[in-house]
Amino acid sequence: MSDPVPMTRESFNRLKAEVERLQNEEMPKIAEKIAEARAEGDLKENAEYHAQREAQGMLQAKINEIKSRLGRATIIDSNSVPRDQVAFGAMVTVRDLADDMEEELQFVGSGDEDYLNGKYLITSPVGQGLLGKKVGEIAEIEVPKGKLRYEVLKIEYPELDG
Repeated sequence: MSDPVPMTRESFNRLKAEVERLQNEEMPKIAEKIAEARAEGDLKENAEYHAQREAQGMLQAKINEIKSRLGRATIIDSNSVPRDQVAFGAMVTVRDLADDMEEELQFVGSGDEDYLNGKYLITSPVGQGLLGKKVGEIAEIEVPKGKLRYEVLKIEYPELDG
């Protein structure tokens, strides 16, 4: 069985709405274009028909991928998260012990990650390495580039502090 996908109720609802939009709006548009292209005659040399069939397949793959994530979703209740340690939803300030630089990382669920803006999957190596750590603790995390060493400086939960 595949791994569970942690996410907030809001993320779950957003993905569910996206699947409905793709199935009920985008897929019928493509089906209509396929019907129009089919009406033009010889399908062997009909580039528009083949392009729309490919678009239909890609859209169906996207729908299937989102449905798979929804099927494996584990809804995290932010009120049940221990506030004194790193967990799902935490905004964590860490010091990289290699260069003494501070960095803010927020741990999110699938679909909300944005590594350039410090939003890491809780299931990522960095997320798993910091999971459960408290202020003052050191995390040693194996990543493809080597080993990261972070000291946890601060833990906040923006959704709870709202």
